[in-house]
Order: sequence, then structure tokens, then C-alpha cells
Amino acid sequence: MLDHAKRRSGEDLADPTAENACGESHQYNPTCGDEISVRVELALASGGAEPLVERISWKGQGCSISMAAASVLAETAPGLTRAELLGLIGAFRELLRSRGTVEPDEELLGDAAAFAGVSRFAARVKCAMLGWVAAEEALGRAV
Repeated sequence: MLDHAKRRSGEDLADPTAENACGESHQYNPTCGDEISVRVELALASGGAEPLVERISWKGQGCSISMAAASVLAETAPGLTRAELLGLIGAFRELLRSRGTVEPDEELLGDAAAFAGVSRFAARVKCAMLGWVAAEEALGRAV
């Protein structure tokens, strides 16, 4: 987590490529003041194939947990289909809501498995989920 908090992947909203579908969402955590805007770009596939995540970029300010979680998402998501990204977000949400009772699936979550310890601190779960919730909403808005 600390590596991603210091060396952030996907930081700064990237201009979308004209031929890609794009969605954006802004989320704010009033409890601690963290906020983030996330842009999801989908590369439209030819022949009816499901679009793939081309890039997730973001801009935000907040605690190291929220910024690191957004960085991990931006690094993990490219190449996933919409369904795969939604599955990843769901698995991350389940892990964080578990209060430490769910063992992280490192194969599915990759670096996001490192956030398992956050699940024990209810006040920090929303911090870790902030960018992921924004990505989920942005994915729904991608046109």
C-alpha cells in the first residue's frame, strides 16, 4: 500500500481517446474529506466483442489508503472486460466489508489483496472503496 501511496499509477485525469467509450464519476467522503474523480476508458472492440478497459485515470486528494487504492485499481484494471472489472470491484467490496473474516483471493485481487487489513477498521473501509465506487459508477456511464 505504501508503494502505491507514494508512486501512484493512473494519477491525473487523462484525456480520453476519441474512439473509446468514456465515463467519469466524482466521489466525496464527508467523514474524512477524501475526494476523487475517476475516468474509465473502454476500447471498443470490433466484431461485437466485449469492450476492454483501456485505462483508468484519476485525480484526488485524501489519505494514503484512498490514494493507494485508486492507484492499485488503475494498475490492475486495464485489459479487463466490463464484467471482469465489475467482478473485481465486487470481490474488493466483499473483502473490505468482511471485518477480516474473508481471506483475500490474491490471484483475483492482485495488489488489492494488501487492503485486507483495512477491513478491520470500519472508518477506513470507505476510504479504500472511494475510487473503486467511482470507477464502478464511471463504468456505468461509459458511452
